[in-house]
Amino acid sequence: MNQPVPLIAFGQVRHTRLRPRRHAFAYPTYFLMLPLRSLHRQAPRPGQWDINRPGPLSFFETDHGDGRGLEQGGAIAWLDEVLRREGIHDATGEAWLHTYPRVLGYTFKPVSFWYCHRAADDQGGGLRAIVVEVNNTFGERHCYVLDAPRYGVEQRADKVFHVSPFNPVQGHYRFRFMRCEHGEQGGQGGLARTVARVDFYDDDVADTPVLQTSVSGTLQPITPAALRRAVWRHPAMTLGVVLHIHVQALRLWLKKVPFFRKPAPPQTFVSR
Repeated sequence: MNQPVPLIAFGQVRHTRLRPRRHAFAYPTYFLMLPLRSLHRQAPRPGQWDINRPGPLSFFETDHGDGRGLEQGGAIAWLDEVLRREGIHDATGEAWLHTYPRVLGYTFKPVSFWYCHRAADDQGGGLRAIVVEVNNTFGERHCYVLDAPRYGVEQRADKVFHVSPFNPVQGHYRFRFMRCEHGEQGGQGGLARTVARVDFYDDDVADTPVLQTSVSGTLQPITPAALRRAVWRHPAMTLGVVLHIHVQALRLWLKKVPFFRKPAPPQTFVSR
């Protein structure tokens, strides 16, 4: 059986606000899709891109979860603790992390998705849970656990964490994840497309979202050529994420979209 390899996806981020003022934008992006369990088991290979190692484009586990170091098991140990606390004991297969990297040492990750699978010998190793890890620009983090998700099927979670001053901390999110495989090699052949969609509803208008967002991309193995493409085409990508957030906030303020003060963060780090 082939070992899963780290992947990178080139694609697009889209935001569409429907209420109370229409506002939409899209921009190109790229992100990582990392099989962290497998990477933990594999020894570093000379000349190959690896996690927890500095570089123009890098990934460090301390940027996720509770920030624990490798001596404490890293982000995988944190993830397993979260799943166990939520009563999910059979997500022991691969844990694919969809996230932004560090670029030239800097990163900001508005949202990351942990796709947690069953073991290969347990019901075919299918998707068992998704942990949605959200960061805001105030340095706070919260996680939403989606139990027994299925690709293409909507999942819901109550909103409890402040993200944007133009959205209240009330209502709920609706998540939908899609993955389309083409060819025998699937994601490792660079022909898989992944989409993560998150829509926000404030419950003021039934079944009409306030905000529709998505990030999509086509996956391919991380190679020196793919890394060069990412860094050369988007040399300040993660810094650009923060810039986009503030530019769009200014545009919303000029459109007189209502502003909500930041509340205290939720008392629990994880919500179901």
